Amino acid sequence: MEDRIESVETLWADFATPIRTAEDYINSLRGRRMNVFFMGERVPEPVDHPVIRPSINAMAETYRLATEQPNVATVHSDISDRQINPFLHVPVSPAELVAKHEMQRELGRRTGTCFQRCVGLDAIGSCHSVTFDIDGKAGSDYHQRFLSFLKRAQTANVVIGGAMTDPKGDRSKPPHQQRDADLFLHVVRRDDKGIYVSGTKMHQTGAVNSHWLIFMPTMRLTEADRDWAVVGAVRVDAPGLTYIVGRQTNDTRIVDGGALDAGNAQFAGQESLIVFDEVFVPQEHVFMDGEWAYASSLVERFTTYHRSSYVCKTGLGDVLIGAAASAAEHNGVEGASHIKDKLVEMTHLNETIYSSCMAGAHQAKPAASGAYINDEMLSNVAKHNVTRFPYEIARLAQDIAGGLVVTMPSEKDLQNNEIGPLIRKFLQGRDGVEVVDRMRILRLIENMTIGRNAVGYLTESLHGAGSPQAQRIQIFRAMKIDENKARARALAGIAPSDSRSK
Repeated sequence: MEDRIESVETLWADFATPIRTAEDYINSLRGRRMNVFFMGERVPEPVDHPVIRPSINAMAETYRLATEQPNVATVHSDISDRQINPFLHVPVSPAELVAKHEMQRELGRRTGTCFQRCVGLDAIGSCHSVTFDIDGKAGSDYHQRFLSFLKRAQTANVVIGGAMTDPKGDRSKPPHQQRDADLFLHVVRRDDKGIYVSGTKMHQTGAVNSHWLIFMPTMRLTEADRDWAVVGAVRVDAPGLTYIVGRQTNDTRIVDGGALDAGNAQFAGQESLIVFDEVFVPQEHVFMDGEWAYASSLVERFTTYHRSSYVCKTGLGDVLIGAAASAAEHNGVEGASHIKDKLVEMTHLNETIYSSCMAGAHQAKPAASGAYINDEMLSNVAKHNVTRFPYEIARLAQDIAGGLVVTMPSEKDLQNNEIGPLIRKFLQGRDGVEVVDRMRILRLIENMTIGRNAVGYLTESLHGAGSPQAQRIQIFRAMKIDENKARARALAGIAPSDSRSK
């Protein structure tokens, strides 16, 4: 096991030259020794894998936006005293959270999919405040460790991914009562150099495309769960890590030939199951080890950040609304009143998501560490909107587009000398609209509503950052029922109960 132990300086040696451009980022992923599998086969170089590459392209846009629009996608950090990518920043004002959400919407517009950096970003803000709180109570040095790690990350301009969700096994039991301890990530041993962790993290967005992972607990813990109360950072190519890339609907269309049938051939999301087999974490990169009482604070702060981060779905909504409007034009029905009404409804739902996310940013409050955290109630309301509204927007987009979304012949049929002319003859719409352009828009709608990028727009909207019931629980906890009852009773002329008892 000794060959797994590397010094912190060695771990950061590959990042001596900062990543500046999208091309730098893509090149930084090459040549890593990673244990990656897809469809039962080992992937020797993920950068060149046709199914994985579109997800890398989507993450690369976070660098490209910073280069092209630094006013949108850079921010000053006092930690490293430099302009940095906001995905590595700890927000220190409501205005910075507002700017973060504007950036996330713009990236959704650019990619039409998940750009995969929000989990890591929201882990950074959560760890900043929770490590500060632990140190204040226990006299530990977790916060300084975290600041040192983050300063290096900001200076190198790397991608930090987040890893929170455990398999959970029997969900009626806490981690220490599970039949298999690895169903929750946990510490298996400790020495004077660091800790070793084993277990699994699921649904991990952009894991293969990141440089580092911050792993965190996924739920409230008890004192008996001390070994599961662990937070730390590891390189994604650390020995002992195995990645199993998940399937997505129609993900292999990209290898069928041509780009039309993929719907969005350039960009896609990606999720992986990550297996940790006694992965070494140096002491300098351990940010919680056994402080079980703080697991709930970490989870709640992370989900508050992350539920507002689903403002990115409004960028995807912008794209889908535009695609539906284009499909209507291609059909020659853009002037029909019912089409206009459906586009208005789609826009109303999309902007409702946006407004609740932005309200949560504007109402942010500071933690003791100085990090600002979105308003908890409004963030949960925002995410609850996200669990519903994209599905209705998608339904209306399919309604406008028509049944051809799911019955259209393939690009290979279009290119066939015998049947291609028939497709061009019978799939024509409004005069002046190329048949292939009509097909491209319909494939994009398919891609976003039932195809590969529906993963990021729909199912991820439902279950990401907690399922709908998780938001309802948090909304219930944040409700001010007693205060509102007192207001109602006062206006109704009912004396306070303590007055009536005298």
